[in-house]
Amino acid sequence: MSVAVCADVGSTYTKVAVVDLDGGGLVAAAAVPTTVGSDVLHGLDAAVGAAWPGPGLRGAPWYVCSSAGGGLRLAVVGYEPLVTARAGRRVGLSAGADVVHVAAGRLGRAELAALRAARPDVVLLVGGTDGGDAETLTHNATRLARARWRVPVVLAGNVDVREELHALLVGAGVPVTVADNVLPRIGVLAPLSARSAIRQVFLRHVIGGKRLSAGGRFARLVRAATPDAVLTGVEVLAEVVGGDLVVVDVGGATTDVYSVLTPDERAGGPGREVAGALWRARTVEGDLGVRWSAPGVVRAAVEERLVAAGAEDGLVAAAAVRAADPGFLPGDVAARAVDARIAALAATVAVRRHARGVGTGERAGRDLRDVRLLVGSGGVLRHARHNEAVGVLDAVLADHGGGWALPRAARPVVDVDYVLAAAGLLAVAHPVAARAVLRPLLG
Repeated sequence: MSVAVCADVGSTYTKVAVVDLDGGGLVAAAAVPTTVGSDVLHGLDAAVGAAWPGPGLRGAPWYVCSSAGGGLRLAVVGYEPLVTARAGRRVGLSAGADVVHVAAGRLGRAELAALRAARPDVVLLVGGTDGGDAETLTHNATRLARARWRVPVVLAGNVDVREELHALLVGAGVPVTVADNVLPRIGVLAPLSARSAIRQVFLRHVIGGKRLSAGGRFARLVRAATPDAVLTGVEVLAEVVGGDLVVVDVGGATTDVYSVLTPDERAGGPGREVAGALWRARTVEGDLGVRWSAPGVVRAAVEERLVAAGAEDGLVAAAAVRAADPGFLPGDVAARAVDARIAALAATVAVRRHARGVGTGERAGRDLRDVRLLVGSGGVLRHARHNEAVGVLDAVLADHGGGWALPRAARPVVDVDYVLAAAGLLAVAHPVAARAVLRPLLG
């Protein structure tokens, strides 16, 4: 049997799945705490050893993704907020980045200071459609060059000035990678080239720069940022399902929502989005999580009227305990019920925002009525009892007060074995195995 090791080195846990490349089945799995305080390879090797004791994996290929050390922090600098800056933000999220800053227009002293203060790992520099305005993009590239900018830049704007600005940045010592324009024409969003470039920069500059491991082995093993790998796995799952789907990943600090929708031909009409439609999308809610961000969940739930004002006292106290001790493990039925309640609120608010476009720079949001599969992920769901985990997803599907159209016939499932990341890691080299490892999610 030919197998591969698929691993996700997260900020809290390192998860390993051993996959049969011939049959596509999950052979073994394990999870151990990530050893960020020493060397992440210690935890990775321990997780592989726990999944497959002994020397049987000698020679097996390793496919690793990582969000350890905070993952990939991306800043977007665009031409104006409603078009290229918005398009750049969408592309950044689709590349698995945490978009920590968005600037629109010409960079001045204050704007450059704000960009530095955001501490991005990568800057996505966009602006102008092909053949359109080039002045703002040229100004911003020149400003970065004169500022002796040393954070890697992905240049993905107006093709007419691409070579000129690439030479300018290289000449100033700015590490720069060129990609196709993310918005070549109004209403046309082209994310793939920039997404690939961001991935390359993440692997080349970010992983090594975070000093997560003493040697070069970890940097050589990592193939993608974890959210990028998961989105690829979601895309593969959509192909297997043959229809629309949503994944909600409830974490300790953030809740991510991924959706793959069938393109709507009507989107090309008069009401179309000038920044283009991204049918495979991800949103990140940095204030929603079941540990570090648990207090944010309660605040958001009250604002969304999911918890009655004045009735949140017990949840506030429980959220504070979890935020103060991110390693908190529920020890009894009551504590597990609170965890499930916080997770359900986080998932519901996150999917509301994803659907409505609130806080994402979107205007129309996303139409989830035809979603056929709602997949839950994250440690709080994987480690919960089956009925508790499904209950979290049922809360999302029963949310009639969110101002968005509910899926009409969605089935809830939980990614208990954490196969979405594995499928994303295997998608290019082993597409058949990637599809096969996802089939258990279909029941």
